[in-house]
Amino acid sequence: MFLCFNHLNDLKKENFSLKLRIYFLEERIQQKFEESSEDVYRTNIELKVEVESLKKELQEKQEHLDKALLTNHNETELQRRCQERQQEIDHMQQVLETKIQLLQEEAQQARSEAERMASLAGSNSHASLVSLDIAMEDLPKDDRPPSVMSPSNTSKDRCKTLLKLL
Repeated sequence: MFLCFNHLNDLKKENFSLKLRIYFLEERIQQKFEESSEDVYRTNIELKVEVESLKKELQEKQEHLDKALLTNHNETELQRRCQERQQEIDHMQQVLETKIQLLQEEAQQARSEAERMASLAGSNSHASLVSLDIAMEDLPKDDRPPSVMSPSNTSKDRCKTLLKLL
């Protein structure tokens, strides 16, 4: 019995010692859990801050990308419009050059016509003046006006004299 009693005592001691050990281990685990819980919370907060920072950075980069795409689109549109305007200018320049050429041709034709008419009028007026001088020779000298064809008369004087005669 003594043996049993000793054995029972040893078992009680061992049981107590194990219970004590479990108690201290649980306390230690609790402390680590509290510490790790704080670490988890701290890490969670740091990660949330980093996520928000990365979101903001992503948004800024997206805005820069949008601006670059918009600028590229605007440059493309501007180049297209510039090419259209250049084509319009080239077309208008061709039209104007054609009109200038036609006007120059018309002006040359008008000059030629004017010279021809002047030449025709000059020969007709010269012939008329000559026939008028011949007709005046038939008049008595007192009734005759000064000769229209005289070299001292200018073309204005000749015209005036002719108008008086008519």
